[in-house]
Amino acid sequence: MSNHRYHQGGNYMHPRISSYPHHFSYVSSCVKYMIFLLNFLFWLFGGLLLAIGVYAFMDKLKDGNGWLRLDTVYDVIFNISLVMIIAGVIVFTVSFAGCLGALRENTWLLKLYSMCLLLFFILEMSLAIICFVFPQYMNSFLEYQFTDKIIHSYREDSDLQNFIDFAQQEFKCCGLSNAGYQDWSKNEYFNCSSPSVEKCGVPYSCCINATDISSGLVNIMCGYGVQEHSVAAASKRIWTSGCIEIVRVWVERNLYVIAGVALGIALLQLFVIYLAKTLEGQIDLQKSRWS
Repeated sequence: MSNHRYHQGGNYMHPRISSYPHHFSYVSSCVKYMIFLLNFLFWLFGGLLLAIGVYAFMDKLKDGNGWLRLDTVYDVIFNISLVMIIAGVIVFTVSFAGCLGALRENTWLLKLYSMCLLLFFILEMSLAIICFVFPQYMNSFLEYQFTDKIIHSYREDSDLQNFIDFAQQEFKCCGLSNAGYQDWSKNEYFNCSSPSVEKCGVPYSCCINATDISSGLVNIMCGYGVQEHSVAAASKRIWTSGCIEIVRVWVERNLYVIAGVALGIALLQLFVIYLAKTLEGQIDLQKSRWS
């Protein structure tokens, strides 16, 4: 008996089309809503990051009497609130494209979303390879490009100042380069020729015991005058090594953990790209069925 089916009147019906129920869809609800849920969470995170960045930026603008210096790319990089805004906009936009593309089954948005993720993945892998293959070059690059600019900007940007203080306290370091605590001589407030009371000093975050145990108060004067001392004498009061070298040693000690986290993030990105391309293919197949 022939497998071909005919309507009344002798009209031919293709066996492939007739074998599926009318409500059949090639689009997997599991894949569709998994992409939507993942991107919805990142969309919320991007919105939060953007909101915090805008709030901090406006607050800083108010403190600066409506003026903010953005002359070079370094002014943007070292402006933490502006970096948060840029990162928030990117995360918000890309995750929104993923959410809407999955929910509305829009292949153009899904293509844009998967291409953005692939671009991020390539940039991350490139940076990781450079850091792993040329660690000394990265050390030198960071010292040469950022030391002077970060030290100079310490008192000009409160967000950057708080970040530097946090990093110096967490990693028990002072300054950035191999010169260590002597880097602070490049700052106009801590330079020994400065008329400031802080001359020849370093920030309190360099101090080994900045907080008084009995009162719990921070002694912001604990680093005054230490640039006049030798490394041996200064090391009794402050951390003397530069942060870049300390961070490099910390990364080497925790290399397996960092590599595991990086690998997990990379695999997650590849998995989401795979889901997006799978959904895109399913949508195209469904469209071809309709046509």
